[in-house]
Amino acid sequence: MSNGSGGGVPRLALEKVTRSFRQASTRLDVLCGVDLTVQPGEMVALVGPSGAGKSTLLHIAGLLERPSGGSVLIDGTACDGLSDDRRTALRRSTVGFVYQFHHLLPEFSALENVLLPQMIDGRDRRQSTDRANELLALVGLSERLTHRPSQLSGGEQQRVAIVRALANRPKLLLADEPTGNLDHHTADDVFGELVRLVRETGVGALVATHNQELADRMDRILEMRDGLLVEHVPSRAA
Repeated sequence: MSNGSGGGVPRLALEKVTRSFRQASTRLDVLCGVDLTVQPGEMVALVGPSGAGKSTLLHIAGLLERPSGGSVLIDGTACDGLSDDRRTALRRSTVGFVYQFHHLLPEFSALENVLLPQMIDGRDRRQSTDRANELLALVGLSERLTHRPSQLSGGEQQRVAIVRALANRPKLLLADEPTGNLDHHTADDVFGELVRLVRETGVGALVATHNQELADRMDRILEMRDGLLVEHVPSRAA
């Protein structure tokens, strides 16, 4: 079990979450009763070998997949009994995703890529444009607003992806190897921007990574082991 730091309503709470899959006549238990909380402004590292269940856990936390058992709460809202449409609406408004590959839309500019999630969520275009400009300025991309992804460096692309994930002011940020495609120096810079944005916005962040140096810069480290989470203290705090 892992307990988040700080008080108040957690941005994410998983209670006794299980997930099993059928392979022919065999049942594969990937998650075996996971408990997890992520508090506002907290960054939690999720580590473990490939195949341990990190992506499954992120998908369940982000309402992309339903657990076999247990409960998922996002910012205090219980998600277990929600319809698919309600889960989609809640995910769109309260959860941001960042992946290893930026997944920016190639035919749109940096500004448009950050604008689109807000428009899909039914937000005012003028306010959404202001929000996109503000976020891109926060990560030093005010001079790159009209550039398409192919005209941006890898680090710039990932910065756009990060602020796009924050465009709708989510309560929870889920990141899967967010710097995995970047060189060491660029990864360090991009991760620094991510840390700063999490602290400033109060979003709770759960970040899957194989990079131990990055994991050690977060508040807590949770290791997926045999379908459960084992907590470690980051080496900088040990």
